[in-house]
Amino acid sequence: MNVGEREVPFVLGTAGHIDHGKTTLVKALTGIDCDRLQEEKKRGITIELGFAPLRLPGGSVVSIVDVPGHERFIRQMVAGASGVDAVLFVVAADEGVMPQTREHLAILSLLGVRDGVVALTKADLVDPEMLELVREDVAEVLRGTFLENAPVFAVSAHTGENLDLLVQALESLVERVSPRDRSGGFFLPVDRAFPVSGFGTVVTGTAYTGTLRSGSDVALLPSERTGKVRTLQVHGRLVEEAWAGQRIAVNLSGVPVDAIDRGDVLCSPGMFVPTSCLDVLLRVLSTSVEPVKHWQRVRLHVGTSDTLARVALLDRRQIEPGEDAPAQLVLEERIVACLHQRFVVRFYSPLVTIAGGEILYPYGIKPRGRKARTAVAGRIETLLAAPGRSTLFALLANERTRISLREAMVFLQQTAEEVRALAKDLVRGKRLVVLGKGNDESYVSTVQLKKIEALLLETLDEFHAAMPQLRGMPLEQLVARLFPGEDVRSAKEILSLFLENGTVLLEEGRVRTPRFVYRDPEELRRHLRALEELCARSGVMQLPLLEEVRHALHLSEQDLRILMDVARQEGLVTVISEGMLLHRVVEERLLGLLGTVESDITVASVRDLTGSSRKYVLPILEHFDARGYTRRVGDKRILRKKNIMREGEK
Repeated sequence: MNVGEREVPFVLGTAGHIDHGKTTLVKALTGIDCDRLQEEKKRGITIELGFAPLRLPGGSVVSIVDVPGHERFIRQMVAGASGVDAVLFVVAADEGVMPQTREHLAILSLLGVRDGVVALTKADLVDPEMLELVREDVAEVLRGTFLENAPVFAVSAHTGENLDLLVQALESLVERVSPRDRSGGFFLPVDRAFPVSGFGTVVTGTAYTGTLRSGSDVALLPSERTGKVRTLQVHGRLVEEAWAGQRIAVNLSGVPVDAIDRGDVLCSPGMFVPTSCLDVLLRVLSTSVEPVKHWQRVRLHVGTSDTLARVALLDRRQIEPGEDAPAQLVLEERIVACLHQRFVVRFYSPLVTIAGGEILYPYGIKPRGRKARTAVAGRIETLLAAPGRSTLFALLANERTRISLREAMVFLQQTAEEVRALAKDLVRGKRLVVLGKGNDESYVSTVQLKKIEALLLETLDEFHAAMPQLRGMPLEQLVARLFPGEDVRSAKEILSLFLENGTVLLEEGRVRTPRFVYRDPEELRRHLRALEELCARSGVMQLPLLEEVRHALHLSEQDLRILMDVARQEGLVTVISEGMLLHRVVEERLLGLLGTVESDITVASVRDLTGSSRKYVLPILEHFDARGYTRRVGDKRILRKKNIMREGEK
């Protein structure tokens, strides 16, 4: 690099129809012919991506990516345009707007490009009148797009006409476009891989996020290969560090060149994983001739990958031209994608660009059922309303019992330090709680904690009701019940939060609620015997009431509830109408008496048979009807002896 020059993390992409002079213009600006392949030179067209450094008068050195203009090479065009900060949009003055002019413009819009400069090339081949017509034609095409107000220059790579003005405009463009954020994991879609004698494998690409240093460990995904960075180059110059927004050549050790596949991503280990389902906002071009329908098969271009996918719509059956909607892209093969990466969708056949959008979460799971689809659509809408990793972190934590630090690094594609900083902000906002320390750190949302607390208390209440003679639920049993499949240590850490705030109590390995009062089993048995004696004394003549039992046995309301729960579980008593208690022995005795009745079974006949009153007889007979011992026919009842025998067998 010359004295006074400085590398600027800025990538300028070309775009435009085939044979409109993109590569020739780049050569005139940089002195480099981007058509490096023999086939390209022989056929006179660009087939693969070309790269060149552009040295601007102020000393800035930026990268140019030259893309093919032929419709057959749209995959390469999207791969190159996906990583650009702005565009040098080219239209030949002797031909004007052509089909790929329009398609490239649509693709750039879908990829989120927001700035650029327009060059009317081959201006030396047309007269002023023709040039003015082309200007008008181009202005019409650009109206309503991100290039509507872009500067337009009529230039000639052959004569040099207005190239100085174009360069000045490019320098202004570089100055006004904001540099990319260097935070997060390093992410570089590989667009070239080749061997260099004496050095080994070299890969090139545009870094989307993060920073890479010489000597760093790296991963190649989805090929699942790992390696180490030997050296780094930016514009042919060795550097110790490279970052987002730069064109980078990486010399790798430990990775043979034939192990690298098209669509691979060079990235930081532990922060990215392959995926086959993307949560996205999908926008259909207004120029599309038909809507995009649910489960339609499409060709998906993300970074340098090109795969087939299905469009899973979440809240409708189709997206009309000019509209957007939350959706999922279900892929036929795995790819690696980063948060907020842009993509392009083309019809499976014929290959026409129809839609595109933004990846809001790379690790989607195809939902089952309307409720799950609504939840995913709601998450996408929330991320659109409040974009950012803090929002995503909070949403994911609300959906999961717990997120470990390593999981959060992948979900958020951030370093451990960046995840901890995000967590700290969410803790201050009372949206997250941190468990553990160091690499064992994990996170639970306050929303999840409220759900867990409700389930915890419900589980313990059920246990106390079923097992009042025990001091509480065994800790291991409770953990297995509340956190099935969860790491036991992490589950206990979550439970410890409720122990610390007094929501539950732990004594001798058993957990109980503060409101539970332990009752000695012998005391409980004494109360049960007293209850049976009371019911037996009353017989059918006068069934005891719950309140009478409480007073007779000197029990509190809570003790009575515990006593009755146990009595019901053991089949000793049944509570019938008006809180009357029917003991099992009394019930069996009365059923035996009914079997001896030769006349009709009526309320009056049973009253006379037992010496009781209608007040007690009617509720008992209604209970027998409900249990199937008797069947009512008008004012009479028929004894169903088979049901009685069957109940007795139990």
